[in-house]
Amino acid sequence: MMPMSVCLCEVKEPSKELVDKYGDLKATFIKRLVNLYEKAHETLGTLAEGTITGEKAKEIVEHVRTDHRAQTAGKLIAGLAEELEPLVEKARLATLGTYEEHLRPHVGEYLDHLISSIKPVLDTWMPAEDH
Repeated sequence: MMPMSVCLCEVKEPSKELVDKYGDLKATFIKRLVNLYEKAHETLGTLAEGTITGEKAKEIVEHVRTDHRAQTAGKLIAGLAEELEPLVEKARLATLGTYEEHLRPHVGEYLDHLISSIKPVLDTWMPAEDH
């Protein structure tokens, strides 16, 4: 057995191709989530319309929208997310660089095939765009 050490301080930067591919997959998945949320919100809104529970839910949502504490909490969370963004981006690039150097040669082809296989199912049940 040969001794091996890994220094987490020096991480190889990922290739532009991998960063772009990751960015495209992430953007598409976020579109899928937003579209799913909008459809669910619309469907649940229609189902709850005119019911006691639906009216109570609307009152709660309206109260949260106008509540000063909820608005302050929202601004605090948004500010915190903005402050953490450079750190998250650095971690993302380090993770992609480590993946590309150590894992991609071994599992990259399988992962690409898996993503390609899942895409038609997601396009049917969780489309990125409304048709």
